[in-house]
Amino acid sequence: MLNKPINLLLGDCLELLKNIPSNTVDLAFVDPPYNMQLDSTLYRPDRTKVNGVQDAKWDKFSSFALYDEFCTSWLKEVHRILKPSGSIWLIGSYHNIFRLGKILQDLDFWILNDIIWQKTNPMPNFKGLRFTNAHETLIWATKTKETKYCFNYHSMKILNDDKQMNSIWNIPICAGIERLKINNQTAHPTQKPQELLIRILLATTQEHHVVLDPFMGTGTTGAVAKMLNRHFIGIELDSAYFQLAQDRINQTEVLENIQYKHFVITKRISLGNLIEANLLNNNDVLYDHIKKNQAIINLDGSLQLQNSDIKGSIHQVATKIMNKNVNGWDYWFVVKNQQMTSINDLRKKYYNDFCADK
Repeated sequence: MLNKPINLLLGDCLELLKNIPSNTVDLAFVDPPYNMQLDSTLYRPDRTKVNGVQDAKWDKFSSFALYDEFCTSWLKEVHRILKPSGSIWLIGSYHNIFRLGKILQDLDFWILNDIIWQKTNPMPNFKGLRFTNAHETLIWATKTKETKYCFNYHSMKILNDDKQMNSIWNIPICAGIERLKINNQTAHPTQKPQELLIRILLATTQEHHVVLDPFMGTGTTGAVAKMLNRHFIGIELDSAYFQLAQDRINQTEVLENIQYKHFVITKRISLGNLIEANLLNNNDVLYDHIKKNQAIINLDGSLQLQNSDIKGSIHQVATKIMNKNVNGWDYWFVVKNQQMTSINDLRKKYYNDFCADK
């Protein structure tokens, strides 16, 4: 089962999970059916139909009791499969996340955080009868209360401009070229954005860790796992989704230079924001103003000073070089179009493009 870096399994996760040896998975990301209880067709104001989860048989359960039984079954298997150091991420909406949280605790998982994924471009509430549903909730939990879990705290802090990353993540829903389509129709109604999985895997796994997704869908978790050089086990019941996921993951390469696509609308701007907006890229070289010192941008937004073991944020590395407190925004430059450009100028551009008058 684990003899390859990428293991894709077609079939019912309730059966296939039983074949995975105990204590073998480092992280499970689970995007289960939400049991959204939608029983009517949803239309836009122009009367065009919204193709969503209400069309999916896999999201329909006849009672809350049956849904709870279903979720308890696969969560028991995930608990068994996780290593003693393993953890799980569950994502859901108000329809199911509270039920999942209770089941997690009943099975002795230990909840570490709930994360609010705030959608910067949510689907509007067409009927105008409720607030626009602009977020989903993720629960991050460990196998037991005593678990010594993986959390790359400093990488997340560096990505967030030396500030602790908080539990509200502003990430757009999957759209544009990232959204998979068949005959110009959305292939899967709940495809998650790559940026969400990139952040989760960067935060809570290391290279070569084993990542499990028992409801693989169109393969976002698997594609990101492969990009970041993690091993992956994906299970999918629907053969059409499975084929899309397989093709997508096969075409994905292990990336040294990952270009983020997520724009954070915020007054405080980090180096991570510039990477996410493609103003800077992983593996770009930064220089001081006379090119005496140079550093490589790492995947997590930290810098690695060349010919040195010094690593840290733009501020930390500059401070170590100068042996005094230094603002990294003023210290570092990058070569763009054969000209030295201050990263502070790139920060101003980001502000003008994405933050001004927001």
